[in-house]
Amino acid sequence: MSAVPGPARTRRDTARRDTAERPRRFAFTPVVAVYVALVVLLVAGSALVALGGGVLLDQGGVVNILTRATALGLVAVGQTLVVVTGSLDLSVAHLVGLCSLVAAETMAGSGTMVVPGVLLALAVAAVVGLVNGLVITVLGVNAFIATLGVALVLRGYLEHGYTGPAGSVPRSFQHLGYARVGPVPVGALLALLVAAAAWWYLRRTRGGYHAYAVGGDVDVARLSGVRTGRTIVTAHVLCSVAAGLAGVFLAARLGSGAPHVGTDAGYDLESIAAVVLGGTALAGGRGGVVGTVGGVLLLATLDTVFDDLAVDPFFKDVVRGVVLVVAVALYARRRPFRGAA
Repeated sequence: MSAVPGPARTRRDTARRDTAERPRRFAFTPVVAVYVALVVLLVAGSALVALGGGVLLDQGGVVNILTRATALGLVAVGQTLVVVTGSLDLSVAHLVGLCSLVAAETMAGSGTMVVPGVLLALAVAAVVGLVNGLVITVLGVNAFIATLGVALVLRGYLEHGYTGPAGSVPRSFQHLGYARVGPVPVGALLALLVAAAAWWYLRRTRGGYHAYAVGGDVDVARLSGVRTGRTIVTAHVLCSVAAGLAGVFLAARLGSGAPHVGTDAGYDLESIAAVVLGGTALAGGRGGVVGTVGGVLLLATLDTVFDDLAVDPFFKDVVRGVVLVVAVALYARRRPFRGAA
């Protein structure tokens, strides 16, 4: 005799069927919000620049926005990896300058030294990231203090050892900084490739899943068998390598290494701002690379509009600060969510 479903089971089946048939509601997440804000800024910025007789989104304007976004994008994508784990890295700005010097001085204008120069710069970056990660995980130092300490060490070395630009890159290598594929700079394509690799790492690998777990709750992740220390160290190494790539790119742009190229641009705080604008929680466990790319483009577009309008630098910083605070305040008012990468 076959069993007849009871009323409770019938109600559950009906609820499942109704849920499956009901169309999913559109979620206005921070990732969506940052791209909506980018579109609004492009429209408003184009109108304001047009009032002054200029054009924001002609080929020169697009190239300018993408070029501005390249170095910051590389640093911010790496910053996303550590912020997702609940950490951060304040040494990236000084590391960018250091890696530009290592690459340029190793190349010394010779085309045959391009590969050794790039590899050595990335190796130095990886070592710095390893030191950051070990100080945090082995010594138990707070990430803010640990990476700030490393940043001060790097700053001391740069200020003592250099008074200005040093080294030189061969003319062929400068194509990385200036060549374009249509209206798209080659450097921007490099940044996009790095962003795609970071997205794949976070969303398709065990290491990425562990990063979200550690950022969500490090104690629960540890009890679940996740090697939390290795996860944090890996994130810091990858973050530093991304900053090293930014240093190599800037060496190609400048033709030499520059000790203060990273700090002058404020890549430490700018990268964190881009990450937060993209919806990644500073506490860790939520967010991802797609939102960060939107945050980078938003900041790069804002800078380009301000430059076209010849806005006072002080006012630029005020507006950027207001944008950041408003964005974080709006995100904080929303119900906690799992951010999309």
